[in-house]
Amino acid sequence: MTINQYVQKYLNRDKIPPVICADGFHMSVGVGVFYFSRPRNCDAEEYTHMGIEFPSDADPLILEYAYDKDHPTETFYIYVPVDLIDAVIAKHGGVRHEN
Repeated sequence: MTINQYVQKYLNRDKIPPVICADGFHMSVGVGVFYFSRPRNCDAEEYTHMGIEFPSDADPLILEYAYDKDHPTETFYIYVPVDLIDAVIAKHGGVRHEN
């Protein structure tokens, strides 16, 4: 499942559930004006960039997008390309389960 597919599944909820990977890595993702996504609306059919919040571990694939690089698990990541998010998910074994 790609991150765009995951987000589309949960767009009608108040909040997108955290992505939990097979190895236990997890992160919250967001889209819309407050989450630094492209496009910035909350109902796009596909996104090119998304925001990430509070990953469970620092991951070098996305570190350059961290707002606070000194505290990579306590910050948000802005305008992260979806192909990198998909790569992080794949690196950690894919989505463990769907919420």
